[in-house]
Amino acid sequence: MFSDNKKPRTMNETAGQPNRIEKNTRIKGDIISEADFRIDGKLDGNVKTSGKVVIGKDGYIHGKVECVNADIEGNFNGELQVSNLLALKASAVIEGTVTVSKLAVEPGATFNASCSMKGKGGLTSSNPTSSSSGQGQPSQSDKNIKSGSSASNPTTRSEAAKIS
Repeated sequence: MFSDNKKPRTMNETAGQPNRIEKNTRIKGDIISEADFRIDGKLDGNVKTSGKVVIGKDGYIHGKVECVNADIEGNFNGELQVSNLLALKASAVIEGTVTVSKLAVEPGATFNASCSMKGKGGLTSSNPTSSSSGQGQPSQSDKNIKSGSSASNPTTRSEAAKIS
């Protein structure tokens, strides 16, 4: 009766199975994965994934991380490259260099990093002005203010910034 709805599963379905480094676990080395990754322990090395990286409240990474999305509650020190959304929770502590397309920061997060905001495809976000009147559309300086960068310098340096 219910067996008609069941589909056979293949071993290649890793997208729904995140990898985990649990609390009290220390790893030294590089990790390459196509699935999501959650780190609640400590990692001294690099992570490269086509998925999402989550650093839990007790998690710590020292190294380079390349991913599509990232949620950080714990500590990160190094180079962080996020091609889409980086979400920093209130308990997050970030130090180093950050390259991101979208950034969300909760009050209380510590963000002590140089940050470069990139557009889709890894290009610096800049929208050339068109020759039309552009009524009803924000100016380039309005777009830069909303993205958190200045019109003259898309890279900003924040020294021990405590978002509150």
